[in-house]
Amino acid sequence: MKHLHQLNDREIPVCLLFNRINHWKPISVFFAGVSRLGDGVFWYTLMLALPVIYGLGAIQASIHMGVVALIGLAIYKWLKTSTLRVRPYSHSDNIFQNVAALDQFSFPSGHTLHAVSFATLIVHYYPEWGLLVIPFASLVALSRVVLGLHYPSDVLIGATLGYGLAVSSIELLSYL
Repeated sequence: MKHLHQLNDREIPVCLLFNRINHWKPISVFFAGVSRLGDGVFWYTLMLALPVIYGLGAIQASIHMGVVALIGLAIYKWLKTSTLRVRPYSHSDNIFQNVAALDQFSFPSGHTLHAVSFATLIVHYYPEWGLLVIPFASLVALSRVVLGLHYPSDVLIGATLGYGLAVSSIELLSYL
């Protein structure tokens, strides 16, 4: 965990670069909105809408997403409380933070983990949704650094975990 904390000083310049655009009100409002939707509002609404749009067969996709969400929650909460990595705005007074964090620690990005896992699962079941969910998941990931809530490595690891979790669950289901 010491190595992770040593990355803070190395990643702060990148955080400051991305965070600079957060000072512009329209950009700040946009990314704050993306982040808020990425809290789960967008994904859980989509999970509920899939059976309405595609019929009862889509319940499997929605349940699959729900189970992956719970596993992802357990993984990232365990990692956050194990690593105790401070958020960029706590590490540097030069980071402008205008959105409250959901918890105290930074590593990994739970928003990104869930966005990537949900996008991967939705595209697996309904590829036509890729045009919406892939850019949205990318914006959620970007918002975390722009808003000063995460280091780039938090987002990268969150995305890797989310993708791995989704693909692993798809593979597991194919054997059942």
